[in-house]
Amino acid sequence: MSEQTQQTEHTRRGVVVVGAGMAGVQTAVALREQGWTGPVTLLGAEPHQPYDRPPLSKAVLLGKAEDSAFDVDFEGLDIELRLGVEVTGLRPAAHEVDTEAGPVPYGVLVLATGARPLTLPGAEGVPGVHLLRTLDDAARLRPVLAAGSAVVVVGAGWIGAEFATAAREAGCEVTVVEAADRVLAGALPAEVAEPMGRWYAQAGAALLTGARVASVEEGRVLLADGRELAAGAVVVGIGARPATDWLAGSGVELGPDGAVVADEHLCTSVPGVYAVGDCASFPSGRYGARLLVHHWDNALQGPRVVAANILAAGSGGADAGADAEQRYDPVPYFWSEQFGRFVQYAGHHGAADTLVWRGDPAAATWSVCWLRDGRLVAVLAVGRPRDLAQGRRLVESGAQVDPAKVADPATALKSTTV
Repeated sequence: MSEQTQQTEHTRRGVVVVGAGMAGVQTAVALREQGWTGPVTLLGAEPHQPYDRPPLSKAVLLGKAEDSAFDVDFEGLDIELRLGVEVTGLRPAAHEVDTEAGPVPYGVLVLATGARPLTLPGAEGVPGVHLLRTLDDAARLRPVLAAGSAVVVVGAGWIGAEFATAAREAGCEVTVVEAADRVLAGALPAEVAEPMGRWYAQAGAALLTGARVASVEEGRVLLADGRELAAGAVVVGIGARPATDWLAGSGVELGPDGAVVADEHLCTSVPGVYAVGDCASFPSGRYGARLLVHHWDNALQGPRVVAANILAAGSGGADAGADAEQRYDPVPYFWSEQFGRFVQYAGHHGAADTLVWRGDPAAATWSVCWLRDGRLVAVLAVGRPRDLAQGRRLVESGAQVDPAKVADPATALKSTTV
């Protein structure tokens, strides 16, 4: 088959996007915005209209909003939206994905299946045990909070802190159990996490670190040291893993973390198949490392690059092939609202050689900056959005900074360059 014939066939079959979360929806929208004229099909496993996830642990959970559906006119954009469709396999040679409703042919395929929360061993099926990842999860937890039940949260990561915040706002008695010796153990250094751990007690939530769950029964949690915690509900927030099991045997390379191994263009090891969002890792030239970013901004930014590269491949856009392939090398960004504080982070501090505090971590607002070879590589801002915005631009530019100026919270970060 000639290259031109292949492109015609790809255009006829169009782009199929597997996953109707933020990354999948934004990919479909970006394709139309950037000029793709072929068919676009968006497959979602859930029956609900596609929705945004951050409000689930905030407004939706507390009953302040019924849902968080995306404001996207799929029909107007000529995007075929197929909901309640679970994808079970991929057959690249046939250019088809398998679903419970039958095979779906594709010309170009985008993997945007996100991540699935890890479950607590032995807790599956126990009444009163919850996850918080989907709209249905939030719907099941709303009456728990409304009733003011005693809640045990397993995991003191970002989602655990956000749920504990909502539960305390609803008037629940909250105990957070964390196996590590501190909060956010997998995300931040001990010295940075330590002041954040104090927020729990200030908000009236009990925090038990170095505590392992031995078993969960209806109405109680038993810890490995013999302690017993009463629990009207148990919420598990111990991390997530890319939802990629269905790709087994497809030829799509997966990393040891379960993520699709994408290249700098977000292409997978299989031609014509891209991956974006929580399910995919990508190489960062900026940081010299492969990154797996489970945050909202990654699911917003990556789709624009995927859409541009699909068009650049010359298969269906008005200006297809006009631009060279784009590389994806973002400054990762996320935010969290917890215990009355707005926490923001930009960058990647894994290879930093210097940590600089800006302000007193016991105060209401402060920031931490990470440097490598005199350049800012990451910033964490608590109630200091200006530090975040200016720090993010410094990370992007790679400019040299003066550590002494960075340490002065009265000096704007944009004024710390050498």
